[in-house]
Amino acid sequence: MAEQLVPGEKESETYIKPGEAGHNAKEVVWARWQKKRTFVRALEGTYGEVYKGLFAQPRVINSHDWKWHGGPQLYGKAVINPGAVQVAQSIECHLNVLAPHGYGQKHGHMNSAVFYILKGKGHDIHDGVHIPYEAGDACIVENGCVHQHLNDGDDEQFVLVMKAKPLFLFMHMIFQKMVSYPPKTPLPGNEGYAPPDDY
Repeated sequence: MAEQLVPGEKESETYIKPGEAGHNAKEVVWARWQKKRTFVRALEGTYGEVYKGLFAQPRVINSHDWKWHGGPQLYGKAVINPGAVQVAQSIECHLNVLAPHGYGQKHGHMNSAVFYILKGKGHDIHDGVHIPYEAGDACIVENGCVHQHLNDGDDEQFVLVMKAKPLFLFMHMIFQKMVSYPPKTPLPGNEGYAPPDDY
């Protein structure tokens, strides 16, 4: 049975997993790993309709129009991907923010990715290798690498993530693995942290 959203709960946070032991308890999970998504969009219509439709799409996407999802240590906005905008079919671009000293999921996927550090300092761990960075740096996650992102600072860390994930999935290079999900609890002292609305 598919996982069901708890009525009245935020779409990105809480699900009940029916049929499992303790299924009456709520579990905090990110919807992006639990719900159906559009990885590659169908291009349908005549050639003229398709290209005219693409030319009519906006070329500027304002991140303020999107809400943060996730938490309590890692939040994200999936700003550009085939499911969110019509102009992008082969690239995905999103914003991530890590709470002070927060960290994200440990995972791996076939596609490479570029992380441009907008604010803060931290490090990645790529297949066990510690890679430090700070604002103004670009960190490249190579194909097939198991990696994790960590904020080393006392302030939040903002990262712009760019990757050709939809193209890889279209070519059936679909292997990805979640080694561990992001933390479900805030770090002590960060219980009230939420990303700013103006980013």
